[in-house]
Amino acid sequence: MPVRAAVIPRPGGPVEIREYPDPQLEPGAALLRTLYTEVCGTDVHLLHGQLDAAPYPLIPGHINVGTIDAMAGEVTDALGEPLTEGDLVTFLDVHETCNACWQCLVAKTTTRCPSRRVYGITYGADEGLLGGWAEKIYLKPGVKIARLPEGLTPEAFIAGGCALPTAFHAIERGEVGLGDTVVVQGSGPVGLMATALARLAGANRVILVGAPELRLEVGERLGADATISIEGTTAAERREQFLALTGGHGADVTIEATGAPAAVPEGMHLTRDAGVYVVVGQYTDAGEVAINPHHDLNRKHLDVRGCWGIDFSHFYRSLQVLARNLERVPWEAVISRYYTLDEAAQALDDVEQLRVVKAVLQPNG
Repeated sequence: MPVRAAVIPRPGGPVEIREYPDPQLEPGAALLRTLYTEVCGTDVHLLHGQLDAAPYPLIPGHINVGTIDAMAGEVTDALGEPLTEGDLVTFLDVHETCNACWQCLVAKTTTRCPSRRVYGITYGADEGLLGGWAEKIYLKPGVKIARLPEGLTPEAFIAGGCALPTAFHAIERGEVGLGDTVVVQGSGPVGLMATALARLAGANRVILVGAPELRLEVGERLGADATISIEGTTAAERREQFLALTGGHGADVTIEATGAPAAVPEGMHLTRDAGVYVVVGQYTDAGEVAINPHHDLNRKHLDVRGCWGIDFSHFYRSLQVLARNLERVPWEAVISRYYTLDEAAQALDDVEQLRVVKAVLQPNG
């Protein structure tokens, strides 16, 4: 039977539903029947042609969960355990990292490997069913597959989605620890997951800055002690609110998860002298901002750290954290609505217009 998929044919769209032949599996490959996939900010960037490496047409959807539908020979998970048809699994969207180049071997920055490919982002639809907005996903030989930990539902997993391991990496880069005051800029899924993870990492106070109110309310459910809205306020007014909340002190660690360049100097000003500022939200080139190197960096003794992508350690560890804290954190609060495959365009528009916190597709729903 043909496999239906939602496709972005070119920058600007529109999203189309296309049919593809049921793929023949090469040795070591598997076919995943998609239960859930997500619609995230990256997909909005893809719609508008804002990612240079994206080949069109493409099937979006880089974080997915489903059941093994078929396998060609023996297939194991990333840790070497054999898989069987019917297993409930997810997989790391990053594939073909070479582990043989200077970035991988010397710099130990596999997220910058030039051979690195990503499901739903840098694989085109002409290469196969290599994105989650499809009834089935082709798992190439060597894809790092992971079983869902016991007790973790696919709904809770997709609530974390790509935002959870991304936020995990940002928290790791910021070295958030016991007693820290943490500011999270941005109340989209990455900012919301960073809020939850900062709390779990031992932060004494977590302050979320963002909008709209719907997202800030979810942030409070996930562990924010206080929220500051960017709607109708200036950066100077928000800083005054922040200082009032913290007794005049800046944040020990600030996580930028906005995607708005103007947030960067503001976040630097919210961070204390000798604090840490982690920039994870500038995934696409949205423009430039001005900073004063003397006041904002040198004299402030500020530690600024970029954060790009994830590797399997972030993916695996965030899965364990998600499963371990099912009772403590209402992860699924971020899901605003489930959509059918035919509603993919609507889901994408709802995400872009901030009508929802998180949109989830059910390709076989």
